[in-house]
Amino acid sequence: MALINQINSVIFTKMKWQNALKDYKHYLKIERGLSQNSIDNYEYDILKLIKYLENHEISVSPTVITHDTLQPFIYELAKTINARSQSRLISGLRSFFSYLVFEDYRTTNPLDHIESPKTGRKLPDTLSLEEIDTLISAIDLSKPQGQRNKAILETLYSCGLRVSELTHLKLSDLFFDEGFIKVTGKGDKQRFVPIGSNTQKYINIYLKEIRSHINVHPEFRDTLFLNRRGKQLTRAMIFTIIKQLAIKIDLQKNISPHTFRHSFATHLLENGADLRAIQMMLGHESITTTEIYMHVDRSHLKDVLMAYHPRK
Repeated sequence: MALINQINSVIFTKMKWQNALKDYKHYLKIERGLSQNSIDNYEYDILKLIKYLENHEISVSPTVITHDTLQPFIYELAKTINARSQSRLISGLRSFFSYLVFEDYRTTNPLDHIESPKTGRKLPDTLSLEEIDTLISAIDLSKPQGQRNKAILETLYSCGLRVSELTHLKLSDLFFDEGFIKVTGKGDKQRFVPIGSNTQKYINIYLKEIRSHINVHPEFRDTLFLNRRGKQLTRAMIFTIIKQLAIKIDLQKNISPHTFRHSFATHLLENGADLRAIQMMLGHESITTTEIYMHVDRSHLKDVLMAYHPRK
């Protein structure tokens, strides 16, 4: 009888966690306007905690769980993940319990007294203009996907897009006469980003010479970049294209699609662009996110001082 009661208690507790998680995901989507990728990451953190409680037969609801229960969970995870991942997980859990406090399900956040490990500020990887040119020049244009891949890399670098923004770019988002593209970013927030004439040229070549000959799947008629089956490219495919090019030119850097976005911002800053203009183009909600690029290269700051300060 005691065993049955224990099993029932665990099932009841799990239901409470699942209900709280469902409400929290709804809050992240509706109230905070987060993308599905971000919501999935938050959910993954909470599911890790639920799994830990099940494995250790700890029957406690999210409304009463305490620091004393969470601390061993954090310690156990610290043995298997690095400091950066551990810090991100603690931040995700803290957000979940802050939501419960906000909704008056709790009075305190049990993560308040659990410190995240110090990870230091990770500076973004960047490519020089020469490295970008070499990567793009290595694309085999004799193959149909070559023209597409060139247009993709040119767009990533010239517009500073996230990989998900690139894969979701639509034909109806292209406003070439005005010199802009419409980008749908995190939380479905839209912004207009300038696009140069060279990048427009490469996209037009792809549209006329390659995409027009693809049997496009009905669902993706408005999608700009397609695979050979006429469907939207995946994030993984963009990663693969870039990794293979890096290997081809023997580039001794660990790069990804995001590297082009970092390079876009860094090169603009180094050439004197205003930080707030860069913020708008990148779609950063906060200027502090954009300010990380100030730590990449401060050499231009002296030139700015000498050019504009009255007491130089």
